[in-house]
Amino acid sequence: MKGSEYYHAHEINPDLCDGRMKCMRICPTDAIRVRSGKARIIGELCVDCGECIAVCPHNAVVPLTDSLDDSFFGRRCKIAIPSPALYSQFGADTPPRLVHKALKAIGFDYIFDVAQACNWAVLATELFLREHQGPWPVISTFCPAVVRLIQVKYPDLTGHILPIELPRELTAREAKKGLSARLNIEESNIEAVYITSCPAKIVSIRQPAEKKSSWLDSAVGISGIYRPLLSHTSELRDDDCGAELFEDATYGPGWSSVGGMTSLLDTEKWIGVSGMNNVTTILDDIENSRLRDVEFVEASACLGGCIGGSLAVENIYVARSRTIRLTEKYGRNIARHVEQVEQSYREGFFDIENPVEPRPLSPLDPDIGRAIAKIRQRDEIYDTLPGIDCGACGAPSCLTFAEDVVKGEAEMSMCVLSSDS
Repeated sequence: MKGSEYYHAHEINPDLCDGRMKCMRICPTDAIRVRSGKARIIGELCVDCGECIAVCPHNAVVPLTDSLDDSFFGRRCKIAIPSPALYSQFGADTPPRLVHKALKAIGFDYIFDVAQACNWAVLATELFLREHQGPWPVISTFCPAVVRLIQVKYPDLTGHILPIELPRELTAREAKKGLSARLNIEESNIEAVYITSCPAKIVSIRQPAEKKSSWLDSAVGISGIYRPLLSHTSELRDDDCGAELFEDATYGPGWSSVGGMTSLLDTEKWIGVSGMNNVTTILDDIENSRLRDVEFVEASACLGGCIGGSLAVENIYVARSRTIRLTEKYGRNIARHVEQVEQSYREGFFDIENPVEPRPLSPLDPDIGRAIAKIRQRDEIYDTLPGIDCGACGAPSCLTFAEDVVKGEAEMSMCVLSSDS
């Protein structure tokens, strides 16, 4: 698959971009170049982590999410599957059930929380770790940006990725099957919408790395749905919500904060890491066999976990505090059903469709001989460069600039410090 064929959940508005290079400098896969004062994204390298969205001072990097338009409301049955991060965007005195009511008020028929599926996935992960023979450590798949980072930048680590289906996918699958039987309608008439804080989740629905198609049909960013939800929760605030929950929704903190999954695992040999810089440090350590005595790594591209996503609206630290208080106030222990989950695990209930494979990148040349010659040429050019990675050329490093020159996408004169410029 070529770079232009990869779906991405954001684009650069050239009218707003002034080429300040913040996005280029923060990109973990060197997927951004600045040419003629405008940033552009190299599709095959982008992993949709959302870092560029968060740092752009002029909001020139625009997230692309689905909208709740007329075609959506034309479906016979509409279900919302909120990220656990959604609840933390409202006050700690806003019960999760009130958020569910607000979702129904804007047009959803049913709401399915992922808490139960998170519980199932933890038990399935424990079973997998108990029987796994390596390679170690196993890396979580909850964050699709991390999965794509591994595919692009650490292809040798794809065998470390946990082959357990994602809670949001389990929730959508079981919700569709259950409602189809209960309402006597085709699954195709059920629209499952994931409400997310992260553009990478949108990509994982449109173009999943581990299977042909997602059980989810679309995704709406929290920032795109927040205002109508806030309006409805304010109007419903005096309504008697009671302690009971909707029959189609439970509540639990899920994995919205880093460590949310691993804290439930029956093992002490785990670490939780968030933020792309920190994630790449851990992946470097795994690649170089420096991470010993660790069985499981929970990694999130967004600092702090999903509550730090670029499509969230609340300050990450406020959101984390609210998550803790919401869990204390409204959380409840969900029955683990260990024997049932183990039986389902043995029957393949949690299996992903396909193993995650490295993402092929375009070589310097389709011909192996010419590609080797171009690598030598790149290295020769690199040796003439100052090696300070200043970015003034519009490339994130001297090495990427040398590669751009070999590809014919840059001129030596773009380097203001080179003796050849």
